[in-house]
Amino acid sequence: MFFFVGFVVIFGAVFGGYIAAGGKMAPIIKAAPFEIIIIGGAAVGAALVGNSFAIFKAAMGGIAKCISGAKWKQADYLAVMVLVGKLLGVMKKEGVVALEAHVENPDSSPIFGEFPKLAHDHFIVQMICDPLRLAVISQGNLEADTVEDIMKTAIKAHHHDAMRAPAALSTISGSLPALGIVACVLGVIKTMGAIDQPPPVLGALIGAALVGTMLGVFMSYAMFEPFAGRLAQVIDEDGQIYNVIQQMIVSNLRGYPQPVMIETARACISHHNQPSFSEVFDALRGS
Repeated sequence: MFFFVGFVVIFGAVFGGYIAAGGKMAPIIKAAPFEIIIIGGAAVGAALVGNSFAIFKAAMGGIAKCISGAKWKQADYLAVMVLVGKLLGVMKKEGVVALEAHVENPDSSPIFGEFPKLAHDHFIVQMICDPLRLAVISQGNLEADTVEDIMKTAIKAHHHDAMRAPAALSTISGSLPALGIVACVLGVIKTMGAIDQPPPVLGALIGAALVGTMLGVFMSYAMFEPFAGRLAQVIDEDGQIYNVIQQMIVSNLRGYPQPVMIETARACISHHNQPSFSEVFDALRGS
């Protein structure tokens, strides 16, 4: 919602102010498609040259994430705590060997099957299964600090990879003003080829050339730089769910009582997504 409100404010302020000052949109509308082809095409090409296709795809897909916002909501944080809590409950009641079927074949696990949204996220499944698999292999003789270090490293590597997408958008943003100048210079070259034309014609050609500079700066600072910043925020927020998993598993290995484990995990979550203690406690008790 705020994404679109922001765009209305941007376009209203820039072009509304221009029209209010007596400017006419006709020259901009006429020149914009050609300038966008030059600027946008060069920006996309440069992004393809400077990044792997996977990063380029993630960057372009990240614009949609700017609109939709964070993937994980309060109900998902409650669900992941219940999911991990159920698996830890199996380990406590039935022993670590009983976990093997769940962590080795999560696709066929009835516990993972209760949470399809979480089960379809490969990294969440990996974050849960990998340390619990170590617990199975070690028959419960596992240092909590060692598991914490492993999980922190995995989260850091995942976050680093995810942040390449906003970095690519930021690079595109940085190139757009210069590419706008390129489009403007091409327009000036075109104008010089028509130097024998009357002033009204030359004025229209120069105006069209300057549209390139304007669009390059506008798309950089009013579009792609905000895209990059917003995508980084979304990635950071979605990353909280991995910290929740880490805290629950590590707290359990350290032998913390369930209320402390719940509070340690809840502390990783932003307040607007944070389930209450009673919600988590009741859900885990009911499981």
